[in-house]
Amino acid sequence: MKIPEFSTLQMTRTESLHTGKNALVKIDGLSSAETGVEKTRRSFEDYLLNAFQTMNDQQVQVADLQQKVITDPDSVDLHDVTIAMSKARMSLNLAQSVIDRLVQGWSEITTTR
Repeated sequence: MKIPEFSTLQMTRTESLHTGKNALVKIDGLSSAETGVEKTRRSFEDYLLNAFQTMNDQQVQVADLQQKVITDPDSVDLHDVTIAMSKARMSLNLAQSVIDRLVQGWSEITTTR
């Protein structure tokens, strides 16, 4: 059995993002051709600040739901409060883990110099 040469191997690219410079940039599920807006690359700082803002919004939402449960218990479903509290707790734990890893990484960088 003869093994075909690698130069004859061809790949069919099915994703438009794999085509290189002419690839479309996706913005929240929409391509740049659909929105007409080119998106610049986001920095790590942008992602981090966005994640912390989302975490903060979840914490505020839980506080609002807890206040509604106390003032008007019939207007809020208890399951919604429990789910919101779980989401907020999980995002807070994730944020704490990310902060711990960033501090640990920074301390490793500064001690190796």
